[in-house]
Amino acid sequence: MRISVLAGLIVFACSLAATAQHYTISGRIPFDGDAGWDYLFADSMHGQLFVSHGTEVEVVDMTSDKPIAKITGMKRIHGIAIANDLNRGFISDGGDDAVIIFDLNSRAVLQKVSTGKNPDGILFDPHSRRVFAFNGRSNDATVIDAASGKVVGTIPLDGKPEFPASDAKGNVYVNIEDKSEIAQLDPDHLKVKKVWSLSPCEEPSGLAIDLEARRLFSVCSNNKMAVVDADSGQVVTTVAIGNGPDAAAYDPSNKLVFSSNGEGTLTVVKQDSPNKYTVLAPVSTERSARTMALDTKTDKIYLSAAKFGATPEASAANPHPRPTIVPGSFHLLVLSPQ
Repeated sequence: MRISVLAGLIVFACSLAATAQHYTISGRIPFDGDAGWDYLFADSMHGQLFVSHGTEVEVVDMTSDKPIAKITGMKRIHGIAIANDLNRGFISDGGDDAVIIFDLNSRAVLQKVSTGKNPDGILFDPHSRRVFAFNGRSNDATVIDAASGKVVGTIPLDGKPEFPASDAKGNVYVNIEDKSEIAQLDPDHLKVKKVWSLSPCEEPSGLAIDLEARRLFSVCSNNKMAVVDADSGQVVTTVAIGNGPDAAAYDPSNKLVFSSNGEGTLTVVKQDSPNKYTVLAPVSTERSARTMALDTKTDKIYLSAAKFGATPEASAANPHPRPTIVPGSFHLLVLSPQ
């Protein structure tokens, strides 16, 4: 009996390890420069990846995994959103308090729209046909009509917004980092519907959604992912993730949830049911690979990373300096299913 039980445990452990190793590093895409980065956006419909990189957006062809273009002329980029049927893209430029609208085909800049202070997370909501730019310093969201580029309103929030998600059915969700909350917004009437606590999760950043099971996945700074009912706001469970997460993704085909962690791991979570989740063994990435995008057509995952040098001394102008990026070390890691 003991031998049988032991054998079963070994088989189970090997099964978990094999599933986690489903993803392996298949390539690296290098870029020039020493600028920082934030979010990535995978346009699976057209096979293009948009990567924030300092003052530029790098455009990568996901078929060849080769850079094909740049969108330039900005100050400090955070995120990118896409409206494919309008042939438009939207970039949050936190350094200029603006959203930049560009043409998806030519990648030419079409318009600059003023926002609140330091627009960070950005989202196109297909239900309302509006773009939501979440402003990290003014604690609000600037709402833009995607077709005309006109600002239609501002939604005040009770704290610092981070990453958003949409259910495409009349709800937009956003993590409130400094309050450890998630806010449910009405994209039609431009108001906050409800605010839910994410306790025991703290300082949520990345957010993903399972549209079918109506579950939200918030990754938090205290090494937890909160799984939230998108209708009631109840935290149905929490799962353990790595340290330093900044992005989450959900793969509906394989029912997997991902957390990219700055410590140099990718947490892979198997969705057994809407309320039950199994944490698999982590996939090794690289230290600093905290943001990612999932291509739902190929199941490949792209993560931004770089090497860091010394940290400058603190000063009155910069009391909390960050380590400098080694020039030419910024790149994307490509993780592919095997």
